[in-house]
Amino acid sequence: MKTSRAMAIQQTDNRPFKATILALFLGAAMVLAQIVPAAAQDRPTSFAELAETVSPAVVNITTSTMVAGNTGPQGIVPEGSPFEDFFNDFNDGQPRRSSALGSGFVISEDGFIVTNNHVIEGADEILIEFFPGGDEMLEAELVGTDPNTDIALLKVEADRPLSYVSFGDSDGDTAEVGDWVMAMGNPLGQGFSVSAGIVSARNRELAGTYDDYIQTDAAINRGNSGGPLFDMNGDVIGVNTAILSPNGGSIGIGFAMSSAVVTNVVEQLKEFGETRRGWLGVRIQDVTPDMIGAIDGLDEPRGAMVTDVPDGPARDGGVEAGDIILTFDGVDVADTRELVTVVGNSPVGKTVDVAVLRDGETVELAVKLGRRETAAAAAFPQDEPEMNGPASTNMLGMTLSEITEDMADELGVAAGQGLVITEIEADSEAAAKGLLAGDVITEANQSKVTSIDEFEARVEEAQDAGRKSILMLIRRGGEPRFVALSLE
Repeated sequence: MKTSRAMAIQQTDNRPFKATILALFLGAAMVLAQIVPAAAQDRPTSFAELAETVSPAVVNITTSTMVAGNTGPQGIVPEGSPFEDFFNDFNDGQPRRSSALGSGFVISEDGFIVTNNHVIEGADEILIEFFPGGDEMLEAELVGTDPNTDIALLKVEADRPLSYVSFGDSDGDTAEVGDWVMAMGNPLGQGFSVSAGIVSARNRELAGTYDDYIQTDAAINRGNSGGPLFDMNGDVIGVNTAILSPNGGSIGIGFAMSSAVVTNVVEQLKEFGETRRGWLGVRIQDVTPDMIGAIDGLDEPRGAMVTDVPDGPARDGGVEAGDIILTFDGVDVADTRELVTVVGNSPVGKTVDVAVLRDGETVELAVKLGRRETAAAAAFPQDEPEMNGPASTNMLGMTLSEITEDMADELGVAAGQGLVITEIEADSEAAAKGLLAGDVITEANQSKVTSIDEFEARVEEAQDAGRKSILMLIRRGGEPRFVALSLE
């Protein structure tokens, strides 16, 4: 009878075999002991020392606001309801004080405190409670706010130097995806609390122009807003601001505004009581892959394409619609988001070098920046014209018409300045790119068009040049953008 190797081993004296196996196991364990902990050796055994060090600088914030009292039960209980008398007895119509809770942290020994704008917005009283939650409460003065980044700066007067924490580098090697972080604050009004996790993602956008959020799985709940997110050195790399949750509680998706954004905002609020961001004065859009074949001198999607240049710094500096901004003040521009960030962080009044791609050539310009907060609204007024006009010709899946005097006011353009799209074929590329009836084409092939003949000529020129698409400047409700349509 044949015996398998496994059975043969079992039938022999197994003491030498066991010794061999044990030696191999111990050897492997030693190797693993040298390898596995090396990859995990940065994992902290405890956050206790870090929490004890930084907690004196973390504060609870209580705000209160006077709200008008209801004068009757209308809209709350129906008239004639048996609860009507109860409601009238309970509510005397007098104004009442409403309270809210949040978090913050001290950034200087003389009492400057950072929190979220939404924590203190509308408050007429702001009280600061210091760790470990003793009887001491100080009233805070609002220094300034920035709704764009949801940051607010407060100031308290204390009879002693206050413990404080410093900002760290949110773009540094202690804030990379996978690094440990610790959040502190006042979640759900429970008082000082610590939670820990890792950096889950970087450079997240939510809804703001200047968003640069660190995503973390450290538990963040209501009341944590405005509190600090620490790296393992005890430096603040983010301000806890928002959570993604279907039920209002933490599910491990929290967001902290990065210190790279917050430090600049805080410096301006401290100096001016408001933000003063640089302003270039252009409308821009990202360069998409389908535009490459229609733009000379560009071999990959990069830069920010200028769609409109109103009166302001950019126009004074020679920037034109259709230019692609490649560098700004020595910084390579990858896309519109990067340009907005670097411009906003630039000092008002500074003259910067701007390199643009124009007609296949790089053009160097110098632009003196304005201030966004005072100039943007005047430069870009909001209007929403409507379309009304007959069709004249059909090209590229669009029915186009020249703009008459009667149509000009409704479209928000001058008569003879462009072509209006009166109809879009549902299965056309134009429809897929989001073009709509009422859109106005003011440029094609980076040249102005005022008639059907000129538009047809621009299309023919692009085809003769061997281009696969034609680039058009579209205006909708005063908002310009470039769209490339295939010519094949």
